[in-house]
Amino acid sequence: MAIYEKLEAKSAPLGTKGIIHWVKENLFSSIVSSILTLVSFYILYIIIPPLLDWMIFDATWSGTKEEITKNGARWIFIIEKFDQFIYGFYPEELYWRPNLVLFIFTAYVFAFKYFDTVKVKAFIIISFPIIAFTLISGGFGLEHVETDKWGGLLLTIIVASVGIIASFPIGILFALGRQSNMPVIKTISVMYIEFIRGVPLITLLFMSSVILPLFFPEGMDFDKLLRALIGITLFQAAYIAEVIRGGLQAIPRGQYEAADALGLTYWKAMGLIILPQALKISIPNIVGSFISLFKDTTLILIIGLFDILAMVTLTNSDTSWLGFETEGYVFVTMIYWVICFSMSKYAKSIEDRFNTNHK
Repeated sequence: MAIYEKLEAKSAPLGTKGIIHWVKENLFSSIVSSILTLVSFYILYIIIPPLLDWMIFDATWSGTKEEITKNGARWIFIIEKFDQFIYGFYPEELYWRPNLVLFIFTAYVFAFKYFDTVKVKAFIIISFPIIAFTLISGGFGLEHVETDKWGGLLLTIIVASVGIIASFPIGILFALGRQSNMPVIKTISVMYIEFIRGVPLITLLFMSSVILPLFFPEGMDFDKLLRALIGITLFQAAYIAEVIRGGLQAIPRGQYEAADALGLTYWKAMGLIILPQALKISIPNIVGSFISLFKDTTLILIIGLFDILAMVTLTNSDTSWLGFETEGYVFVTMIYWVICFSMSKYAKSIEDRFNTNHK
């Protein structure tokens, strides 16, 4: 059979394989497709050459502000303020600590993807936040760095990571609660989810920053960053709960009956049979929620925290570098796109790995 397939492939007529065949099938398969392809090429021709001229060929990469004479992008501003964009107000002599956290995070991402054992994944999820907080904040003999000195991309990643990691298990619990047959648990879960989804994130940030401290004893100082993390986590958990609930509803009733037939308890049935299937189905929507959360971290500027986007406005207020906000926003846009695209591709690889519907 294999020999026959090879001979058939060798005897295939010219034009049915290769780039020419792909172009015919995908770009010029019909009159409408051909028109749209030509229009798209024309739009790209109009946009890309001027953009490349501005970003690369006519750009300024070195020198001083006074020496800038070209009309292209003035990347010298990004180079000059790069440390502030990445680390915010973090002490320069301690940059090695967030750099080490980034290296550990990268190693953990690959380990999480390629190690199937539950113990390894549990160790990664539990240990990384402890290691990261210890290194960045200070502990075990390291110099303490106040959270008001955290900023830039460092702060953006911290807020997004904590929101993602903390909201996921909370969202699962509320999704199960909303599916529960216990009226009290179901009512609490429904009220929480619908209330959180009915108010914007900026409202929760204000509440966590201004109203939450009113419930603590007098004289108790509550860190501003911790308040923001609580608000973002509670907000994201409601959306994750609804995403996972959709996955739970997609599981055939027979799976629940099979778990009951095996004599499994509720939690064993959920942990071993139902939730793994629901999470696999929900991967695209879960990643979409996480990407939205990553972009929503820009709202922490409202409560006085300076993420990477806020650093553009702050650095542009320097009287020596006025009028360079365009380059700053383009730089931040590229960073956001790279991170969000990487999250999407990583999730797609996980989705393909656990796909049981291969043709």
